[in-house]
Amino acid sequence: MQIRQGIRGWWIALAAALADRLTKVLVARFCPRGGAVIPGVLNLRPVENRGIAFSMLSGQGLALALFTAALIAGLVIWLVRHPDAPTLVRTGLWLIAGGGLGNLYDRLTTGSVSDFIELAFVRFAVFNVADVCICVGAGLVLLSALREEKNGK
Repeated sequence: MQIRQGIRGWWIALAAALADRLTKVLVARFCPRGGAVIPGVLNLRPVENRGIAFSMLSGQGLALALFTAALIAGLVIWLVRHPDAPTLVRTGLWLIAGGGLGNLYDRLTTGSVSDFIELAFVRFAVFNVADVCICVGAGLVLLSALREEKNGK
């Protein structure tokens, strides 16, 4: 019974990974050279990232794939073992797992991660939907922790 309760929310990870995959396919097919979506705000700029954030650890594909797979497995194990964790924590961790799955798929099939979202108004790394899911997921976990601390738990 605990496993059934623990995997509740798995669809969030699936939706995140599918959204990431779909957007990467659409950009590659319909906008392979990129372009402005909202001039001065948002551009599509397809790039291949062989590392992690800001191309750190570039060229360490196998190690990064193994680390990502282990992290996803660890998150799922934690979620199964803590079925009563706060909803924000569970949602955040499923988003992180789904984003990790999206980038892991790229890394295993092409050896690099496809990034394509560029913010035109600030100098920042190019990223993808999986990265957004990971960041939003981490934000939800942090928000839950702040909420718990405020409530004295």
